[in-house]
Amino acid sequence: MKSAVSALFLTALSATAAEPVTIKLWPQGAPEQPGVKIGPEEEIQKGDGIKRVTNVTDPTITIYKPEKANGTSVIVCPGGGYSILASEHEGTKVCEYLNTLGVTSVLLKYRVPRRDPANPSREPLQDAQRAIGILRHRAAEFGLKPDRIGILGFSAGGHLTVMATLHANERTYPQDATLDVPDATPNFSIPVYPAYLVSKEDTFTLLPEIKVTEKSPPICLIHAHDDKGVTSASSSALLYLEYKKLNLPAELHIFAKGGHGFGMKDTGLPTASWHVRVGEWMKAMGWLE
Repeated sequence: MKSAVSALFLTALSATAAEPVTIKLWPQGAPEQPGVKIGPEEEIQKGDGIKRVTNVTDPTITIYKPEKANGTSVIVCPGGGYSILASEHEGTKVCEYLNTLGVTSVLLKYRVPRRDPANPSREPLQDAQRAIGILRHRAAEFGLKPDRIGILGFSAGGHLTVMATLHANERTYPQDATLDVPDATPNFSIPVYPAYLVSKEDTFTLLPEIKVTEKSPPICLIHAHDDKGVTSASSSALLYLEYKKLNLPAELHIFAKGGHGFGMKDTGLPTASWHVRVGEWMKAMGWLE
């Protein structure tokens, strides 16, 4: 029997509307470093019910509009270790839920697998920066408020969410004034069990590039206490504390159990209601008005 939370979620899906619109992020081709060779895009099936996509070379955003939009939009970044994209339970299902809140959801299909093992977020960060630029340029067309564009991601996508939040304007590609904006900082950030904020050797110290400043936007962090290693819950707690030190708006939820990668799965654990907590936070912050 499905949990009450899932039952309410399924009932609410009737609020979604309109056919999604897919937009290429790089009309002239995505910038790639010399020598990069990636095979054809493909779906990977492993018999566990998780939809996986890999070999993304033509990144896109797909816009899912709700029946009654409130002007807020959220870019959704699936996880997958920067090797694949878990495009359903950390992607389309999240978009469907956000639509029930009146939020326009934007699924980011960023480039995988990782091109540079030493800097796995380089190309995905380019994709996220370009996605925010396109949304701000075309906000009126899609009924969006350019100052209410958030980003939400899982695991590696959670790391991408943090990087897009803290390094929004550090560009590693030639900008196009018709597609990019001078300030690509999201208006709020929702990392869900983010990876790679700490090292394997020291899970109680944030990596040097995870630097919060007075200009960092509001954040809501989701994690399970029993997550381990480079996805340890300590990373979200440490990032929250950096926000607290600067007295910036932040919220942190650490569930006792849930492990890693729960996404929109109905696990029967309290982690299955993480999205409800996020919705409550967004309402409290005024983004659902």
